[in-house]
Amino acid sequence: MSYEKEYQKSIQTPELFWQEKADQLDWFEPPSRILGSDENGIDRWFMDGVMNTCHMALDYHVEQGRGDQIAIHYDSPVTETKESICYKDLRDQVALFAGVLRKQGVKKGDRVLIYMPMIPQACIAMLACARLGAVHSVVFGGFAAHELAIRIEDATPDVIVSASCGIEVNRVIDYKALLDKAVELASHKIKHAIIWQRPESLANLIEGRDIDWQLALQTAQAADCVPVLSTDPLYILYTSGTTGRPKGVVRDNGSHAVAMKYSMKAIYNMDPGDVFWAASDVGWVVGHSYIVYAPLLQGLTTVLYEGKPIGTPDAGAFWRVCEEYGVKALFSAPTAFRAIKKADPESVCLKPYRLNKLETVFMAGERLDPATYHWVKDLLNVPVIDHWWQTETGWAICGNLMGIEAKEPKPGSSTLPSPGFNVKILDDEGNEVGPNVQGNVALKLPLPPSCLATIWGNHDRFKDGYLKTFEGYYTSGDGGYIDEEGYVFIMGRTDDIINVAGHRLSTGEMEEVIASHPDVAECAVIGVKCDIKGQKPLGLVLLKDGVNKNESQLESEIISNIRSEIGAVASFKEAKVVQRLPKTRSGKILRKLIRQIADGEEYNVPSTIDDPASLSEIESVLCAR
Repeated sequence: MSYEKEYQKSIQTPELFWQEKADQLDWFEPPSRILGSDENGIDRWFMDGVMNTCHMALDYHVEQGRGDQIAIHYDSPVTETKESICYKDLRDQVALFAGVLRKQGVKKGDRVLIYMPMIPQACIAMLACARLGAVHSVVFGGFAAHELAIRIEDATPDVIVSASCGIEVNRVIDYKALLDKAVELASHKIKHAIIWQRPESLANLIEGRDIDWQLALQTAQAADCVPVLSTDPLYILYTSGTTGRPKGVVRDNGSHAVAMKYSMKAIYNMDPGDVFWAASDVGWVVGHSYIVYAPLLQGLTTVLYEGKPIGTPDAGAFWRVCEEYGVKALFSAPTAFRAIKKADPESVCLKPYRLNKLETVFMAGERLDPATYHWVKDLLNVPVIDHWWQTETGWAICGNLMGIEAKEPKPGSSTLPSPGFNVKILDDEGNEVGPNVQGNVALKLPLPPSCLATIWGNHDRFKDGYLKTFEGYYTSGDGGYIDEEGYVFIMGRTDDIINVAGHRLSTGEMEEVIASHPDVAECAVIGVKCDIKGQKPLGLVLLKDGVNKNESQLESEIISNIRSEIGAVASFKEAKVVQRLPKTRSGKILRKLIRQIADGEEYNVPSTIDDPASLSEIESVLCAR
């Protein structure tokens, strides 16, 4: 089937379309009510279906004779550890740990907070919760105690699952100390913490509250899968909010499973037995969707990597993993490839490896600039697919459907809307605009399966934040445009649009021009206050390793390029070279934080920041302007 037929069917007859996709999963009771409304008037999928996500992801494959196939390749260069776990063994380990949770009173509907490093036990804990019908909430391992406490208060778990420590490139992080501090700070008090002891740093356990994971397994009884409704929650995943308080995105069991399995083939072209690697972390939505659930629902082998793109041990780490495990599709954030490009601009570290099984590279999480797109495509000689999605949707809103019909990509575009996503560009009054006109990217209701239906414990916040701005639409918060062929271009968050003397300009467009400079490895453009023009753009530039260039000359060349590509209207007159940019652990540049520093505003250092020391350098550069 062509993309156009697939997409139009999903928009014109959505219930028929998604029922066909749901039929590919092993339900306990297949749904007959495909689309309906809940008590809040929100669209919900497969409302009367009865199922269990863990059963669909593990037990089903074992029952179909795939028990000996590898489910997870665990690769940890920071501990020099490797482990491969087959489907049967993973099912057995999950069932046994579900028994541990059950012994502590965990039952259907209860919340379990998971605070883990990138080790197999993190996946086991998630799947064990799903097996019991409990709701897991994974918090990125190493988050500050204060942020962890906020999530404990919001999700109100009785049990926390954690590890004694996490391992970074050259340091050990004491998770248990952070957990103990968070429990002390939180007003909601947990009953138990189950701790996986890692030999790099054993934790002291609090008698009566803490449980040694390894010891608990010795007396555990395996637990069977608990039937749940499709609309019962699978997990809560916290994402940052404009108020500073994190939002708990709630994901349904049934609609999530259907979308995950469908997307694995439709978008990524992955068949049972193939090897898929999402180089992310289980603390982020990419890790939930494409390290754990979607690959297992589709019967794939997934790679769990406890390392970095560079430094573990060098810029060839990604290439080594791809060759060693026969990775067919690699998914990561553009920032990972920019880091590799900066550290190894001549790609020396790629030469020892043969990536003959790698067919496609997918990128998401931030805008894929054309310079990075071309660098990766030319380097690996495989299709590079930019796709755009959000924590709230759980899978790609726009992409290039490699398993349906691959389209000719356009650098800077996330290609075409995924089936079920009715993407529109609206002006600030809610009117649809024509081709190549920038505006607000909105999704016409109903949203397809897997998208959030509420915010945990705060449905009004869900309505106000996503449904109130434009009647009948979900507001994405991103700006962009659709060209005359229907290709979608996401230019960044709408708050990354700056107003220069009444002209609305996209910082993403300026970053695209700067990144095309041959000496530039990475960049960020922000709008800073200007008494005359309201705002003016400021570029921050990282140079490729080994480049030694006069900053004034570089600035002059960048200004000239901006004037040539965008015009004098951009009023771009300033570019500063920096050594580092402040980023989240998932690689997103903290542009709002940089803007606050530049404008002399008070700011809070977010818990998601990867390298707090990067702020000192940014402050010194901006203060010296």
